[in-house]
Amino acid sequence: MKSNNKLENFIKALDRLKEGLLQYDEEDELQRDGIIQRYEFTFELAWKTLKEIFEDEGLVGLNSPKTVLREAYSSGLIDDEKIWLDMLVDRNATSHIYSQSNAIEICKRIKEIYVDKLEELKDKILKRLNQI
Repeated sequence: MKSNNKLENFIKALDRLKEGLLQYDEEDELQRDGIIQRYEFTFELAWKTLKEIFEDEGLVGLNSPKTVLREAYSSGLIDDEKIWLDMLVDRNATSHIYSQSNAIEICKRIKEIYVDKLEELKDKILKRLNQI
């Protein structure tokens, strides 16, 4: 990668998300908002890191998260395209959440599914970059 800045920021954001989840009290609305915000930030860095990796490999024109995620699935960096597209839908929904029940559900998915997928992605990126 031209610079590991995006990757480093993604890893730091993921660590902060995991740190927040360790302290998460489902009854605390402020903590829930913090988890959701950390998730938004981490997800953004994840797809932008992928985009940069693909550009470094000569693949240009991947300008939306959905096209980047599809390429990541095709290249084996993510193993479940549907979950990642669900993650994108939830990421897009979080900026429009007015429903506490929706926020609770999204936070539950972040904790139970999404953080593990982000961690898997981090490991696959690091492995891929060490092979280049």
